[in-house]
Amino acid sequence: MSAVSKDSGGTPVHFSGHETFPLRQMWLKKAFDQAVSGGLIPKSVFANDTAIAEFGVGKNMVASIRHWALACGVMYEAGNNFQIGGLAAEILQDGGLDPYAENPSTAWLAHWQLAGHCFRSTTWHWLFNHVTAPTFTRQELEAPLAQYARKIAPKHRLSVSTISRDLETCLRSYAPRAAGGSPEDFAEPLLGELGLLQEVHKGQYAFRRGPKASLHDGVFAYALVDFWGREAEGQSSLAFEAVAYAEGSPGRVFKLDEESIAQRLISLSDFTGGKLEWTDSAGLRQVHRKVLTKDDIKNMIRHAYD
Repeated sequence: MSAVSKDSGGTPVHFSGHETFPLRQMWLKKAFDQAVSGGLIPKSVFANDTAIAEFGVGKNMVASIRHWALACGVMYEAGNNFQIGGLAAEILQDGGLDPYAENPSTAWLAHWQLAGHCFRSTTWHWLFNHVTAPTFTRQELEAPLAQYARKIAPKHRLSVSTISRDLETCLRSYAPRAAGGSPEDFAEPLLGELGLLQEVHKGQYAFRRGPKASLHDGVFAYALVDFWGREAEGQSSLAFEAVAYAEGSPGRVFKLDEESIAQRLISLSDFTGGKLEWTDSAGLRQVHRKVLTKDDIKNMIRHAYD
């Protein structure tokens, strides 16, 4: 959710911190509300004896809230404190764009941060960018995910059970259990409303590819510019193939088909006042970018909540 990436120097792979709880609707707001003047949250807030009463959840859930607020870019490390990000403040403050995380745009932004950025969310990033099978089970994903982790962080020791729990949490974040389990399993996770993943049979999952009605053009445009800054910073044009298929691209992360991406790119010119322009000539499909200010980028998000 952060307008500026704060994940430099972070752990190259991360498979824990959520205590196996998927992100809930009000948890980002609960973390945000701990901020004092200057948008700072003392780290001790999450460890104090009063934390359980303060957050209204159990000790493990307090740790989970801390993890999700970091992973979704709501706050970032600042010495003995956490600092609230500017975009998160605009969305979650009382009277803000979406203080209670009821608008689908907030869930889409959280998903973009997790699957697009890969900060404290290795499994999320890997699942949406590297898994191409039409259907899959958690067990089928464990070995290739472990192999991916070893490749990017060869010195990082991981147990099979840690990877398995992280995968289970990730899958349940998007496709909650239909029946059975504890009452906690019935609490609707924030990302479940996005319709990105479905459980087609018990324990077997599939992505839902195609147009996403609840994905606002403002979130798509913001994600495109964010991806552009990491993929091709300094370049004034970006090929359609990169937008659709590159690792960390809006096409992959949002599971959009080619036609849906093309339609969104065509409408970008009107939406951004010509700052982003789509061209298709002589078979060369590209997006062109003029100079975008921080306020231009924030306005993309603001429009997503109109």
